[in-house]
Amino acid sequence: MRFFRQLRRRRRRQPLRWTTCYRSAASRPLPPGQVRQRRFGWTAFGRRGLDPAEVYAFLDRVAGELSAAYEALASSREEADRVKGALRRWQSEQFQARNERRWQE
Repeated sequence: MRFFRQLRRRRRRQPLRWTTCYRSAASRPLPPGQVRQRRFGWTAFGRRGLDPAEVYAFLDRVAGELSAAYEALASSREEADRVKGALRRWQSEQFQARNERRWQE
């Protein structure tokens, strides 16, 4: 009994790894591969329930949309990094030009 209490206490102390600014720590990003590999179980009495072909087609569609969204996100991050780098270079040039003018006066 004591062992289980200690184990429970240890779990609570561990920090969450998937923390972001806009998401709760409990939700993790869902990769497209995980959606494609998800398979549903069969019902007990033959072919009752959802049509597996429709479910798998839907999962493929969701995975495609997720991969497109992740690609768009990656390209927007690259664009943001490019713009930030250009802004930093421009600010450095302006700072150096201002300092040169001060030393010339």
